[in-house]
Amino acid sequence: MTSIVVVGSVNADLVARVPTHPAPGETVLADSMTVLPGGKGANQAVVAARLGGDVALVGAVGTDAFAAAALPGLRRAGVDLTAVATVPGPTGVALVSVDDDGENVIVVVPGANGSVDAAAVQRHARLVAGAAVVVVQGEIPTAGTEAAARAATGRVLLNLAPVVPVVREVLALADPLVVNAGEAWRLLTEAGRAVPEGEPFGVVERLRELGPRSVVLTLGGAGAVALDGDDDAGPVVVPAPTVDVVDTTGAGDAFVGALAWRLAQGDGLADAVRTAVRVGAFSVTTHGAQPSFPTADDELPV
Repeated sequence: MTSIVVVGSVNADLVARVPTHPAPGETVLADSMTVLPGGKGANQAVVAARLGGDVALVGAVGTDAFAAAALPGLRRAGVDLTAVATVPGPTGVALVSVDDDGENVIVVVPGANGSVDAAAVQRHARLVAGAAVVVVQGEIPTAGTEAAARAATGRVLLNLAPVVPVVREVLALADPLVVNAGEAWRLLTEAGRAVPEGEPFGVVERLRELGPRSVVLTLGGAGAVALDGDDDAGPVVVPAPTVDVVDTTGAGDAFVGALAWRLAQGDGLADAVRTAVRVGAFSVTTHGAQPSFPTADDELPV
C-alpha cells in the first residue's frame, strides 16, 4: 500500500535567468532559458520519493511536446505514475524568471491540470483512501482538491498554494494546513479575519481558528512556525539553516514533500517540520526545482 499519495499538478518549467525582474512595461534580456520538469504536485512527489518515501501521484499531462519534459524527474525518483492521465491538449506550463539574487517570479498556465477534477480523483479513490498521507495543493481545480481531502482516510496535508477557495469542511480535514506568509494573509483576509502584523504566532493561531487540525506557516529563510491542535504547548518556531541562496524555485515544494515524508514515517508535526526546513534550505543552493532536491544520501544543512 502506498504511504504517500500526492494529488496535484504536473508542469514543464520554462526557466529564464535574468539579472533583475522586469518592471511593468519593461523588457529584460535573459542570460539563458532551460526547460525542466515541475508543477507543485510533481515537485512534492519527487522530493518525498527521493528522500525514501513510497509515493504515487494523481494528475494529468497533455498530448503536446511538453509532456515529455514534465515526467522524467518523476520516473527517475520512482514515483508511481499509474494514476497520471494523458488528456487531449496542452500540458501545464510554468513560466519562471529567476534573478541574480535567486528570487523568482512564476506564471502558471494550468493546461492538463485543469482536468484533475472531482471525477478524476474519484477514479482513484481507493489509492487515495489507502495512503497514510494525502498531499493536495491549489494548482488543480478546487473540486479535485476537495474530493481528494474527502476521499482520504489518512492524514491530509493541504498546501493552499496558490490560495483557492475551499469549503470549511475541507479546511477542517487539513492536518496540517501549510501556507507561506503571503498565502496566510490572503486566506485570512478572504475569511474576513484580521491579520496580525509581524506576529507569526498570531497568524498561525488565526489560521487555526479557520478549522484545520494543525497549521504550518513557512517563513522562507526564517524557517517555519508549527501549531499542532493536539499539543497544548502552543506554536513552535523552527529556524532554518543559513545557506547561500542560488534559486528559490521549488523551495516550498521541497518543504511540503519532506514534511509529508516524515509525517508518513510517524514523526510528530514539530519534528517533521524540523526536517522539512532543512530540506527546503538544501533546495535553494542549486538551480531549478526538481534538480535541486536532495536524496536520502545527501547531507542536509544544519
